[in-house]
Amino acid sequence: MTQSVVVQVGQCGNQVGCRFWDLALREHAHVNKRGVYDEALSSFFRNMDSRSDGGSCSVGGKIQHLKARAVLVDMEEGVVNEILQGPLREVFDSTQLLTDVSGSGNNWAVGHMTYGSAYREQIVDKLRKAAEHCDCLQCFFLIHSMGGGTGSGLGTRVLSLLEEEFPEVCRIVTSIYPSAEDDVITSPYNSILAMKELTEHADCVLPVENQSLVDIVDKIKRMSHVGRTSSVIKTDSTVISGQGGLSGAEKPFDAMNNIVANLLLNITSSARFEGSLNMDLNEIAMNLVPFPRLHYLVPSLTPLYTLADVSVPTRRLDQMFSDAFSKDHQLIRADPKRSLYLACALMVRGDVQVSDLRRNIERLKPSLPFVSWNQEGWKTGLCSVPPVGHSHSLLALANNTCVKPTFTELRERFTKLYRKKAHLHHYLNVEGMEQSFFSEAVSSLSSLIEEYDHLDATKGRLMPDAPRLSIAR
Repeated sequence: MTQSVVVQVGQCGNQVGCRFWDLALREHAHVNKRGVYDEALSSFFRNMDSRSDGGSCSVGGKIQHLKARAVLVDMEEGVVNEILQGPLREVFDSTQLLTDVSGSGNNWAVGHMTYGSAYREQIVDKLRKAAEHCDCLQCFFLIHSMGGGTGSGLGTRVLSLLEEEFPEVCRIVTSIYPSAEDDVITSPYNSILAMKELTEHADCVLPVENQSLVDIVDKIKRMSHVGRTSSVIKTDSTVISGQGGLSGAEKPFDAMNNIVANLLLNITSSARFEGSLNMDLNEIAMNLVPFPRLHYLVPSLTPLYTLADVSVPTRRLDQMFSDAFSKDHQLIRADPKRSLYLACALMVRGDVQVSDLRRNIERLKPSLPFVSWNQEGWKTGLCSVPPVGHSHSLLALANNTCVKPTFTELRERFTKLYRKKAHLHHYLNVEGMEQSFFSEAVSSLSSLIEEYDHLDATKGRLMPDAPRLSIAR
């Protein structure tokens, strides 16, 4: 069995990561009734009970013998301390935590340069120790935000260290992008500087926009107030299920973090549980990234809630597949059907048959514009264990040119600030930071946008059917 390590950087990264661990434990407890430390648990948890030797260990209740395969980094100690005082305090090994007190002041350069240099050896040491506890390390999952200083700056520094230390291990990054009304004035600088690092050092990036999360949560709240039987949202639904792992009252962003945590639950499901069509995590990059820089995969989750009415399962199942290609279920604001697909993965969980999967792909294919040279660019995975409270769920990961407007808008917001040289001195006063970093970063992003432009230009100019290569039998 392979293992993966989750690296959580910054306030947002640690809050989302904490939610992931809480929900993962609930899933394993739901399936593993006897609390036996098995291969499924070993994928993301270590067993610290030397007496059990692979035998009994408690899941969900007393979890003192399970330790998450995680590294937690934040240059403000608030969130990590909150986690350590909450219900998940026993899940994290104290030697795998790294905090400071002053924070990065919403400055990418402080996170990347100052803290990246000061804590380099400690970070590498913690990553190595996490890797040493794995029999077969398959993947690093990095969770961070783009708008702040620690998440964007130190997060991308950690990413480059992962490539340096473990070049053969897959690096999948979940990046939370700020909205246009973000309260961090320097977030366009931080995001653009981080984008260059993501493009150069990640194998796959799953971009998630704050505004999309806000829209989804608002939509679900509206549905819950409708009151019709067919639209009643259960209390154990994906979004409405407590803040998980943190103490205190639920905060407005807990529901948003929950959605991102469920994205991670779905993408890791076939690594954690068995299924009739398991998808290896390495296969995601192998099948969905035809060009190394174009590795931004648009995530779409469905269902995002559990309805009280679960009748007409076939219609509901087919609707789930349709929803996965609707802009309302995407975690970034974009319309994939108006753009070009390079490849697409469908990761299905629950009581779904391969025939259901094939039927729906054939049904949807005519409405989805794929590049001419990859008309069969589908990757599918089937995991038999659904999320708790659901009968089935689906995560679609689309390598689609619809990410381009998000990047273009980001560049425009950067340019508005940069033209006025606003707040620039805060960055240039940091040792090791030069103005050329900004021009290189925006040049890297412009080049990325151009690559998507070139692909979009081929849309509608599909090549005529070429003679197929005949295989000797």
